[in-house]
Amino acid sequence: MEWLNYHHLRYFWMVAKEGTLKQASLKMAVSQPSISAQIRLLENLLGENLFRRSGRRLIMTDIGQMVFGYAEEIFSAGQEMLAALKQTPGNRPLRFRVGITDSVPKLVASHILRPAFEFPRPVHVVCREGGLDFLLVELASYRLDIVLADESASRGLQVRTFSHLLGKCGTTLCAAREQAARLRRGFPRSLDGAAALLPSEMTSLRISLGRWFDSAGIRPKVIAEFEDSALMKSVAAEGLGFTAIPSVIVKGVQARYGLETIATIKECQNQFYAITAERRLKHPVVLAITERSRSDMFAGK
Repeated sequence: MEWLNYHHLRYFWMVAKEGTLKQASLKMAVSQPSISAQIRLLENLLGENLFRRSGRRLIMTDIGQMVFGYAEEIFSAGQEMLAALKQTPGNRPLRFRVGITDSVPKLVASHILRPAFEFPRPVHVVCREGGLDFLLVELASYRLDIVLADESASRGLQVRTFSHLLGKCGTTLCAAREQAARLRRGFPRSLDGAAALLPSEMTSLRISLGRWFDSAGIRPKVIAEFEDSALMKSVAAEGLGFTAIPSVIVKGVQARYGLETIATIKECQNQFYAITAERRLKHPVVLAITERSRSDMFAGK
């Protein structure tokens, strides 16, 4: 097994951050030829070029950008460790690494995570976003403590994870004031042919909405699909179409975006999960957000 030389990685990391050998040399008080030699050794080990030249600047290759991402995590974690060790044991921040799938609305995620910021002990929260499959691999590799998702983990994925239901709620259709008032009249037939702003296909909310539209015999005109739920709400606030949100955050959405309710569909359910690498919840912050979600946020929804 070949072992990574972290000194070589640190030279690469500094050059990538500074943009030139000269700036990195001044920062590290090491000669430019020495830095170049260390980076070449790293490239030889990896079998890849990490930089390409653009004038006087060094631009990272695609592989270089990937390596830089790992280097950032490694050296940032090292700095956090040194800072934490300088504090008394009782005051050292508890590190909490959470992955949030793209399809979970930001307001839902922030409400679920609130106990982490109110925890009696200092907590350093690290949030990462991405697709569910990617985040589950990170979770299984113990680079995350928890994944927040609006669907349970797929059994087809070759990683061992456990899905804990935090709660569920209905779906509220909403729009800008004038449009909402118009669509409330004759609901649900009023939605037939109406401009709709919906989540991306294959998301759990989109699938649930599609089933409800079919059962009601209506076909809205989908004019846009969104991976970013915040952008979807912003476009709806411009009066360009109606949209759908989990009922648990309707008050926050109305206050932030000025949207008004058309109707709430209880049959169209949203479910939110805390996915962990172990069956039993152990991390104290995971326990706190799970208990708060079940007893408060989703209680009676």
